[in-house]
Amino acid sequence: MENNIQTFDKYAIFKTGGKQYQAIEGKTLAIEKIEGETGAPIEFKEVLLRKTGQGNIEIGQPFLKSSIKASIVKQMQGPKLIVFKFKRRKKSRVKKGHRQQMTVIRIESI
Repeated sequence: MENNIQTFDKYAIFKTGGKQYQAIEGKTLAIEKIEGETGAPIEFKEVLLRKTGQGNIEIGQPFLKSSIKASIVKQMQGPKLIVFKFKRRKKSRVKKGHRQQMTVIRIESI
């Protein structure tokens, strides 16, 4: 059986908005909202891990000194999520909708 898992020689793991993301050059990501206009450059300084080649791995304690450079592609809203609360025998029903603000970025350099 063949292993069809795609691996990358160069990537990094960074933290923003309380979550961790994998950065690969040229990849686009939808992350928590960051203020900025379309096309504006962004720099992520909280880099946790960087792999720069076959066997070359840098691990931050807690962060690395270098940063990741990206640019904003667009500002958007995520999919609509329904929040429904229900209490039986109490005639209590509450239905709310929520759309999270997101920023789509493109990774320029690691």
